[in-house]
Amino acid sequence: MREKVNSSVRAISISGIRRFSERVKEYPDAISLTIGQPDFQTPEHVKEAAKTAIDHNHTAYTSTPGTLEVRQAIAAYAAEKYKLHYDPATEVLTTIGASEALDLSFRTLLEAGDEVIIPGPVYPGYPAPIQLAGGVSVYCDTRDSQFKMTVEQIKDKLTDRTKAIVIPSPANPTGAVMREEELRRIAEFLKDKDIFVISDEIYSELTYGVKHVSIATFPGMREKTLVINGLSKSHAMTGWRFGYILSDAPLISELVKIHQYSTACISSITQDAAIEALINGKDDAVPMRQEYERRLDYVIGRLNEMGLDTVRPDGAFYVFPSIAKFGQTSEAFALDLLDKERVALVPGTAFSEYGEGYLRLTYAYSMEELKEGLDRLARYVDSLAARQN
Repeated sequence: MREKVNSSVRAISISGIRRFSERVKEYPDAISLTIGQPDFQTPEHVKEAAKTAIDHNHTAYTSTPGTLEVRQAIAAYAAEKYKLHYDPATEVLTTIGASEALDLSFRTLLEAGDEVIIPGPVYPGYPAPIQLAGGVSVYCDTRDSQFKMTVEQIKDKLTDRTKAIVIPSPANPTGAVMREEELRRIAEFLKDKDIFVISDEIYSELTYGVKHVSIATFPGMREKTLVINGLSKSHAMTGWRFGYILSDAPLISELVKIHQYSTACISSITQDAAIEALINGKDDAVPMRQEYERRLDYVIGRLNEMGLDTVRPDGAFYVFPSIAKFGQTSEAFALDLLDKERVALVPGTAFSEYGEGYLRLTYAYSMEELKEGLDRLARYVDSLAARQN
């Protein structure tokens, strides 16, 4: 009966990230630096808020967009942190993580054949839901632009079928952060065009030495931008599944329709925990960010010692070193590395064809794990270099 299943579903694949992390389970002695998940624990005061919610029987359905209290907390947080101003009653929608926010956005905006411009390499959580919504992913090759889309690249890909552009900043898998002037140029180009922008800002609290800026803050962009964020990365709450969308009221009213029929509402307990995180834990990310930056410095230093060309990221918790000089595909390199040295990195091809020749290393792991994993990687690189000489 499988051939009777929706052809769009059959055409997509399980994420290459997940596929490779599952493969690692066959090697119990392996060091895995694959999954993009904070290694910190959810802050205690947030967990206590969830326990209190249960004790007070906050266990019923909420309104579909989320309780007004949690939407007010989101709006206040976004205004203070990022100068994003949205009405909590009509312009904020809570979602089951940023993943549902993305899916809702594509399903709401796209019709069959609509094109969405995305950077390549790119997180696989964009092209799959674009395809499921009937859209077509159009890639900008960012390998020669520090892994950031430029106005020139967007112009080159624009057609009369372009419906939306995805701007992830900070980005997965590269950690690239769009600077204010870079976003300003894109905003100037788009402000008079009927093209939506999906601004994925889930890593906005994890930037190093640069300020996070949202494209929605530029003139003419607010009414066409869907800002996606959440607490998974900023507050180490991946399993709580708390995300949200900020957008103009007419867009939110359309997004709510699909959200209602797919989930009714997100967990009431998670919403109470989120209120605590957003109000009393608005700076919970600071010590985590400081530790990530310390790890980033260490990882970049080690990769440089190995002679692996790496663009230093400004955000998130990923590095994306090039292994092209060794003449192997990303998949072959990663599998051989896992087999010979028992260290797992994600092949760059998990992030589209534009990731070929790269590996993604996640530094959301302890310094002990990073040191051991990089020691093993260094041995492997040395063995390849010796083989080539």
